[in-house]
Amino acid sequence: MRVKGRLEIEAIHRYNTRMNKTKLIKVGNSTGLILPKEVLARLRVELGDELHLVERPNGEFTIGKYDPEFARAMELAEEVMHEDRDILRVLAK
Repeated sequence: MRVKGRLEIEAIHRYNTRMNKTKLIKVGNSTGLILPKEVLARLRVELGDELHLVERPNGEFTIGKYDPEFARAMELAEEVMHEDRDILRVLAK
């Protein structure tokens, strides 16, 4: 059995990823994003729902339905990481 390399796995992931064209529009003094109805259905969101936008380490973004419990958990984790950064740095060695 051959083990796939990282670049090969990324290429397969990109090949299997569905591409959806979208458009940015002006909304007052802001910019809005038009999402196709198929994307809204897969995200299980509708007009008025909040979305969560996350930047990944590679600079790409993921978007999903906003989960207040998850958001609060991440806020708490960031507080702990900030307050205990010296301890965490030592433990990481």
